[in-house]
Amino acid sequence: MAGIRVVLDSNVVISGLIYPGSVPGIIVRACLESRVTLVMSRYILEEVQRVLPELKRNPFSAEEILDLIDRFIFQAELVEPDDAKDSELRDPADQAVLGTFRAGQAEYLITGEKDLLALADRHAIISPSEFWARHGG
Repeated sequence: MAGIRVVLDSNVVISGLIYPGSVPGIIVRACLESRVTLVMSRYILEEVQRVLPELKRNPFSAEEILDLIDRFIFQAELVEPDDAKDSELRDPADQAVLGTFRAGQAEYLITGEKDLLALADRHAIISPSEFWARHGG
């Protein structure tokens, strides 16, 4: 698994933080422990910072969320999403996530987002469980 470049969509990051024993949690931990090269954009981090406090199961204070975002900024390779548009994506927010994947030249975009997963025939977009089945433990 070492050396693999991945982009984690915000839904994977959030799920991994809230459920650290889950597959997304294991992947997030692998990224934060540098067992996987994490590529992110400020767009994804801002989405995590915006959505996480709104969730009922959020166990983090506002200060802890800022500390987590700082840790991701320190740990990840930050890139600016490219501005190419994919006409098959329904949600404009997914364009920046796909743009992060392309700009960061990552090997995988790991997401639970069905609209992004629908592009798996054209891009290396996989679910957390599929990534873990291929590269985990």
